[in-house]
Amino acid sequence: MAGPPGMTSVPKKRAPRLAAGRARALGMPTRGTTNPNRLRRVDRWILGTPWVAGAVRDAAEPVVIDLGYGATPVTTVELADRLRPLHPALRVVGLEIDPDRVAAGKAVADPPALEFRRGGFELAGLAAGIRDFPGPALVRAFNVLRQYSEAEAWKYWDELCARLGPDGLLVEGTCDEIGRRCCWVVLDRGGPLTFTVACLPSDLEKPSDLAERLPKTLIHRNVPGEKVHAMLAELDACWATAVPMAPFGPRARWAHAVRLFADRGWPVLDRHRRWRLGELTVPWSTVAPDR
Repeated sequence: MAGPPGMTSVPKKRAPRLAAGRARALGMPTRGTTNPNRLRRVDRWILGTPWVAGAVRDAAEPVVIDLGYGATPVTTVELADRLRPLHPALRVVGLEIDPDRVAAGKAVADPPALEFRRGGFELAGLAAGIRDFPGPALVRAFNVLRQYSEAEAWKYWDELCARLGPDGLLVEGTCDEIGRRCCWVVLDRGGPLTFTVACLPSDLEKPSDLAERLPKTLIHRNVPGEKVHAMLAELDACWATAVPMAPFGPRARWAHAVRLFADRGWPVLDRHRRWRLGELTVPWSTVAPDR
């Protein structure tokens, strides 16, 4: 699988052999907050980003896991509907630790295309190395790691990446309750690859408002001297410079601000079409903290 344009490949970690059979669900139940269309921005980005969509489209066993879908299964159902054009044999599996949430999912299941299981970070028997299963093509984990410490978030990144398929990807991030402010990281078996912010530009006073939705590995690093703080500060400066575009609407202003950001030498990986959607993707190295 090709990685994001302009990036060299990262050496891949060897997936560990895990014991066969039903493992204990690993992790803690989330608050469960969810809403229809809450994750539409990340789903749209997955479909519109060729190297990410390709992880599903080119998979020999196209299994996509929605980890920690919340009190209702609506966002997992939406994920299955949105990704279905990528592969005729697509299987989407929603995982939750709370048995009542799993029962709610099973009420709307449509196996094998859409299933629900009790499981957590161990991936409920769908990890690489279990019964010769190659591992999932994609894992989406949103609003799952916020309740953990930063050290635990790094640990679970490592564990989830080790359980991916050979070309599988983990999309891990956070968004607000109605999906207007989002940040996420894409990882493969070798670790983090890219960092994305996505928003409804009319909902922002300035780009650094997105700081409250940074992934757990970054949210405590938004302080002077850290890369993610420098990136958000530069975006704020570009947003201020782009104020003459305000009469054309917040989307036009956001796109112009991102163009200024790129012109100032920041390594932007996407193009104007994505900027108009309120998005911006950079290599992970742009924001990576020292561990």
